[in-house]
Amino acid sequence: MRKSPFAPIDQQFGKRRPDVERTARWIRVRFGGQVIADSRQALLLRQYAPDRMPTYYFPQADVRMETLSPSAEADAAGEVSWRNVQVGDRIATDAAWIAFKPPVSLASLTGYVSFAWHKMDGWFEEEEEVFVHARDPRQRVDVVPSSRHVRIVVNGETIAETRRPFVLFETTLPPRYYIPREDVRIDRLEPTDLKTRCPYKGIASYWNVRTGDRLAQNIVWSYLDPIPECPKIKDLLSFYNEHVDLYVDGELQTRPNTPWS
Repeated sequence: MRKSPFAPIDQQFGKRRPDVERTARWIRVRFGGQVIADSRQALLLRQYAPDRMPTYYFPQADVRMETLSPSAEADAAGEVSWRNVQVGDRIATDAAWIAFKPPVSLASLTGYVSFAWHKMDGWFEEEEEVFVHARDPRQRVDVVPSSRHVRIVVNGETIAETRRPFVLFETTLPPRYYIPREDVRIDRLEPTDLKTRCPYKGIASYWNVRTGDRLAQNIVWSYLDPIPECPKIKDLLSFYNEHVDLYVDGELQTRPNTPWS
């Protein structure tokens, strides 16, 4: 049985209560070369837990319901009815669901349809493609220049040190310090093939950090070509606070407990 797409409160990052609101954005979903959902009446579900992030739900009238067929899977909680998605010869198994009996606090989703982001070919807000999950209008990303003294230590070795970082503040997440390459021991970094996407920042590239015979994997990232809304971090390097010793103005910062810990 598949787990419910609704995250329990105790799994929510920061134990925030999930909620639903109508979005003013025009939302579309593409699969198999066709638009299978097209709505100006979509609902936004805000939730933050492993494998469950903000997403859109569509009135059935705005979904090509003929592309959905019953799935053999059942929802362990009985909250949704799973569907396969088929367009021509393309089939995505268990890629959609109809909210049948959602949690009481999310009752407004009853009868609405949603899709697995990663199984669709594309999601669009207005004319812009959005990756990974829906953008939360209550989620802010602010990047500000700073003169704080920031030092990054990995396995006892200083890997980066600067007095000109850019600090990225993102709602509910720890501050991230973006450092000019000139202030980083680039000779200790090894590029990897890992790429991740962020709906607020763009595509991130990653590096390992090698200190002696020890390798800290994928703890450094950079947005080489961030989306237009976040240009200040272009080509700067950031380290996971969760996996390094981060000193700010000489004070060792507590390692935060996040989904990346």
